[in-house]
Formats: sequence, structure tokens, C-alpha cells
Amino acid sequence: MRATETAVKLLVNPIDCAAHGACAELLPEAIALDEWGYPVIDPGPLRPSLERPARKAVSACPTLALRLIRSS
Repeated sequence: MRATETAVKLLVNPIDCAAHGACAELLPEAIALDEWGYPVIDPGPLRPSLERPARKAVSACPTLALRLIRSS
């Protein structure tokens, strides 16, 4: 990563999540589902190639439990 680039991380609010599973369908490279259907998200920064599909997953979440954050 270059000095001017920032890392993007995907976060889930477990209180808002209702285990619909759409996020894992749209972004299986970074999201797995636990035995109850709740997302388990890779804690590291997303690869740049996954940023667009991650935005789609965030937009598709019916409870708005996902969000992307930028960190340096």
C-alpha cells in the first residue's frame, strides 16, 4: 500500500444484524457465516479489489448493520 492510500475495513454491528446472510453471498472472500447465520468478518483491511463488492454488500444489508471505514 502506498503512503497516500488508506486501508478500508468492513465492520458489522452485531446488535443491528438479523442474520439474513446477504453480505456473505455478495462478499464470500471476506465474510463467512457462523452456525446461526451471523457474519464473521475478516478483521484485516480489505484488498483493493474487494472494495467495490464490499460497497455492494453494505448497500444490500437489509438492517444496515454493515459499514466501511477508512483507516491510515
